[in-house]
Amino acid sequence: MNYEQIFKNIDDILWKEAGCSNELDYVEQTSWILFLKYLDDLEIERSDEMALQGKDYTYIIKKEFRWNSWACPKTPKGEIDHKAAMTGDDLSDFVNLKLFPYLKNFKATATTPDTLEYKIGEIFSELKNKIVSGYNMREILNYADGLHFQSSTDKHEMSHLYESKIHKMGNAGRNGGEYYTPRPLIRTIVRVVEPKIGDTIYDGACGSAGFLCEAFNYLNEKAKTVEQKQILQKQTFYGKEKKGLAYIIGIMNMIFHGVEAPNIMHTNTLAEDLSQIQQRDRKDVILANPPFGGKERSEIQQNFPIKTGETAYLFMEHFIKMLKAGGRAGVVIKNTFLSNTDNASIALRRELLESCNLHTILDCPSGVFTGAGVKTVVLFFEKGKPTEKIWYYQLNLDRNLGKTNPLNEDDLADFVALQKTKAASPNSWSLNVNDLNLDTLDLSVKNPNKKEEKTLREPAEIIKEIRELNKQAEELLKSM
Repeated sequence: MNYEQIFKNIDDILWKEAGCSNELDYVEQTSWILFLKYLDDLEIERSDEMALQGKDYTYIIKKEFRWNSWACPKTPKGEIDHKAAMTGDDLSDFVNLKLFPYLKNFKATATTPDTLEYKIGEIFSELKNKIVSGYNMREILNYADGLHFQSSTDKHEMSHLYESKIHKMGNAGRNGGEYYTPRPLIRTIVRVVEPKIGDTIYDGACGSAGFLCEAFNYLNEKAKTVEQKQILQKQTFYGKEKKGLAYIIGIMNMIFHGVEAPNIMHTNTLAEDLSQIQQRDRKDVILANPPFGGKERSEIQQNFPIKTGETAYLFMEHFIKMLKAGGRAGVVIKNTFLSNTDNASIALRRELLESCNLHTILDCPSGVFTGAGVKTVVLFFEKGKPTEKIWYYQLNLDRNLGKTNPLNEDDLADFVALQKTKAASPNSWSLNVNDLNLDTLDLSVKNPNKKEEKTLREPAEIIKEIRELNKQAEELLKSM
């Protein structure tokens, strides 16, 4: 049975499960089961590697809580031992009363937050088993046992399927941008920013970790040595996420892409005092799509020099502060950031232009974010020198974007090609900062190459023409 069919079968069971009501529940419940299967495969792989070296491996998980003990015990032939496998209330009680408390305790006993043990504890501190029926759970476990995580092919297929689930979840009657930034857009942002092996890469609002996963894919292809691959595993990717479910999904997504113990922290980034950020905290690259439209409380705003209730603007302040000198960023934000006339918006634009080189603005059409209903821009900037000239690119497509007609990488190919030299074209132009209104610093997207659209006719003129056409049609029918 292929992996896609296994995922579908698990979803079909969860659809019948009384404790699960939507795509968010399906992803959440699938996640903890897949995580434990991944963990078991990882420990078996590590044990085999140690055995080849003539050494013993110390398992993280106690024997009674390992996959092959409680989830899918095996016969000598390697098949599921249905006689020994728990089901019904026995299985539900074991999971709720023994397994989850045991795994949750890892958070208290782990040595440091960047260990796999700590991630186990944090994940199961956030999760709750919503699969009420032990019989449904038994079916799900049997299917999940057919999934494997050892080979790069397995991980690639798992990451593809998991991304698909996140995409569906992003469209499940919620703001699509909250969980799912379109992957063609992320890959384009990564290519333009051009992270390098040895850079530290950060997303302070990482959600499902799409930016970090795509940056890993981009750099993993360039990593040729064992040392470079270790740098990518341990010293490159850093994320923070406030919401429990998104945090768990982000960790799982990175694991499926090949990062064994992701450096993602479950914390409210905006609760950190900006003045306390030290040089050692700063990063080389920031890739992010912070949540927009949120409203932050006054105590959160006290952590920022420019006080505003708009969540995305506070994240922008945070990102500017978190960049090292010479650091590069690609950040998605609502297009109203460019033109809002309130004091906070103007002050934040001034801060960005004075402390960073805002060299590129990509103007995206509506529909890029399925279900979000907002227009966005992508800001590309480098910390350490003020902006002198901004290159704009307006993504004008000959179709409307939507669920059945999403953004693709071909749509962005012209932008990527022109951005290297910042050339002028019908869709691109440059703006000198000296030409800005110094009071408002309005950065609105105003394409000087756009042909002036024909003025719409007056309604009276249109009605007159319709009447004349109707009269001609009547005369024609009479003559026939």
